This record gives sequence, structure tokens and C-alpha cells, in this order.
Amino acid sequence: GIASHVEEENIPGTWVYLSSKDGDLRSIEQCAAIFEKHKPTHVIHCAALVGGLFINKRHNVEFLTENIQLNHNLLQCCKDFNVTKLVSLSSTCVFPEKLEFPTSEEFMHEGPPHPTNGGYAYSKRLLDVCSRLYNDEYGTNFITLIPTNLFGPYDNFNLDDGHVIPGLIHRCYLAKQKGEPFGYLGVRQTSSSVLCTQKILGASY
Repeated sequence: GIASHVEEENIPGTWVYLSSKDGDLRSIEQCAAIFEKHKPTHVIHCAALVGGLFINKRHNVEFLTENIQLNHNLLQCCKDFNVTKLVSLSSTCVFPEKLEFPTSEEFMHEGPPHPTNGGYAYSKRLLDVCSRLYNDEYGTNFITLIPTNLFGPYDNFNLDDGHVIPGLIHRCYLAKQKGEPFGYLGVRQTSSSVLCTQKILGASY
């Protein structure tokens, strides 16, 4: 993950790595307590309620409301604690369902996202909108990056609720354990870009 990349590249600074075990960002009190404890000067915001296609379809409301809540709390704390720079990771699902590729972030709001993950997509769109509004009103330095589909260590390898690549890795592992051939269904005309999480850090600081 990020920690191993920082060590391998000998990136300077004091790095603090947090997970949901360190606090619930949906609570403004817990979010503020984290900032009070660590007093960060720079923040890379990767936190989100995430999941694969099927869990998104089942819980679009929760993916919208809970992500809006945690994003708002984090932006508010970054402002209140005078964070020098906030880099938030967005998602390619923010783009409209009907869109020609290659594309760029200026087309983000040119139509509705795919309905299967609309809740998550709209929460990420609003994260970018709120970041720009904070910059305009308070002079903050909040930016959002839209990486391609990511995978890596500590991913969600659940066969029902995870994303495509960790799901394929899990299926490949099970096939190897059972001594069975590994295959998957798809169409050759469809392509998708993926990136290992360690590779995104260089663009984030």
C-alpha cells in the first residue's frame, strides 16, 4: 500500500496511516479528534464506503449519504485545522454513463452516471464540487484526483461485494487451490484500465 511505497521511495516527512479502526469519519466529533491528535499539515483522503457492482445496486442510498457525511466532515476539519493541502481521491464512476473516451474531468457533469452506482458516483461528484467551493470561499487548497480503477494490498476480495480485479484474483486463487482451470466470461470489444494502488501515490503529494 501507501506505506510500503513511501518507504521504498524514501519520501520525506512524517507519515501517519489511518483506517476506520482509528475513528468514524461520519462523526464530526471523531473526525475532529483525529485532527486534534495528529495535527496534519497535508491530507490524502482515500476514505469511503466502497464496494462492487452488486452491493452498490442494493445500497445506493447508503453509498450516497454516508460518503457525503464523511466527506463533509473531513473537508470541514481540514479547513478548521488549517491543513495546507488536501488531496481527495475520486472515481471514474463519476463520469456520465453515455460518454466517449478518452475523456477529461470537464465532462464529469455532462449527464447522469450509471444507475448501478449512482449513489457513490454522486457523492464523489459532490466531493469535487465542495472542494472547489471551499477553495473559493475560504482560500483552501483542496483538490480531487480521478484515478482509473484501483486494486492492491488490503483490497476487498469478497466474491460478492468486491470489485472486478480483486474478485478475479480470489477466483484464480480458489482455482489454483482446487487444481481447476481458471477462466472468465467477457467480450473482446470491452476494455478497462486498472492501476495498482502503489502507483497512484506519486500523483497525490
